[in-house]
Amino acid sequence: MRFVVLTFVLYSTLFAYNFHFIKKETNTSAPTLLVIGGIHGNEPGGYFAVDVLAQHYTITQGNLWMIPDLNRPSIIQNARGIYGDMNRKFASISKKDHEFQTVSDVKKIITKKNVSLVINLHDGHGFYRKEYQSTIFNPNAWGQTCVIDQGNIESNNSFSDLSCIAEQVSKILNQDLIKEHHAFNVRNTKTKFDDEAMQHSLTYFAVTHHKPAFALETSKSLDSLSQKVYYQLKAIEAFMNIMKIEYKRDFELTQNSVTNIIKNYGNIVINTNIALDLTNIKKNLSFIPLQSRHNGFKFSHLLGNMQRVNNYYNLYIGNKKITSLKAQYFKHRECVENVAFEIDKNQKNVSFSTEISVDADFKVITNEKLRVNIIGFTAKQRNESGITIAYSDLNHNFSVDKAKKIYRVEFYQDDSFCGMVTVNFK
Repeated sequence: MRFVVLTFVLYSTLFAYNFHFIKKETNTSAPTLLVIGGIHGNEPGGYFAVDVLAQHYTITQGNLWMIPDLNRPSIIQNARGIYGDMNRKFASISKKDHEFQTVSDVKKIITKKNVSLVINLHDGHGFYRKEYQSTIFNPNAWGQTCVIDQGNIESNNSFSDLSCIAEQVSKILNQDLIKEHHAFNVRNTKTKFDDEAMQHSLTYFAVTHHKPAFALETSKSLDSLSQKVYYQLKAIEAFMNIMKIEYKRDFELTQNSVTNIIKNYGNIVINTNIALDLTNIKKNLSFIPLQSRHNGFKFSHLLGNMQRVNNYYNLYIGNKKITSLKAQYFKHRECVENVAFEIDKNQKNVSFSTEISVDADFKVITNEKLRVNIIGFTAKQRNESGITIAYSDLNHNFSVDKAKKIYRVEFYQDDSFCGMVTVNFK
């Protein structure tokens, strides 16, 4: 029987791990590239690059597997490794180690039959040069390198000549540098003979299991995160081209476009009845109506995470703390499916955790079951439904966003919180 190549892309995220594992596949018999970011939490170029790859690339031929956030706890802390260096735990690891499960899981993924080639993304110090030039440009630096553990490996696939592939990738990167001193070089650590520490690394584990593997290091000395992400994406595309993995992206790969993409933090839905846009949110928001226990936080961004400190819920995208929510605790209940608004003289039914756009004014149409609290508006009455609200009627210090355009409209029944709608004055 002859099998027809699938023309659609399977996009799936598997949540059975302590990290995101994302597959974009067109034909499982075609080459599969595994890209891993976030093994070190203080190297954001790698994990933000994989997030962009997952959110903005479509695979049209071949297969791409991605792990953007291998070491999630260390990413939040912006630390290399809060339980030690995860990249030194692949030769052996104690079952008592906090990272035992994560390391064991990623080993199983690396050694799957489907995986044809592995890239582990890093940000390294300085700029690697074969000859000593300065404390920044020297043979001991790791930045701007395509790192291999040995020149070639015994493998049944077409990617066993690691040295040749690393030279090809570096050559491609050097054709389009933002600045001349950003040049890439190949660094062969000759791990088996010359680098005992690297014998415990992820890439050496891969090559000893006959999987071609490379570490891609951008420099921590680059001017911005967007430059690191730009070079990581250029390198990933070079590997995909070598592997004949075809792709499309929904943006032009320039530093400016990367800057704009990584500034978009997406949104968060809390307990299904609160939604907040995180891109321009204020650094602190107070009196957010949460439950005292069992709050659910769902980020649209792969690198989104929450850390609770007493009554404060700190929200992160990668290693960036985006905002801190100070909670006010209420019982939550399902009150109604939607609420009626009059928006610029037009009536509309709106679900909770929705943002509505307003040009001139809005009004919540009175519902006898609900009490309305418009944050930033002060009325003599306890229930603020049935009042037409213009932008000038609001105290702008109570906005959700830095531009002072978005405001919270909260709904209660008796002493329980029902849900929130945000109003965005354009």
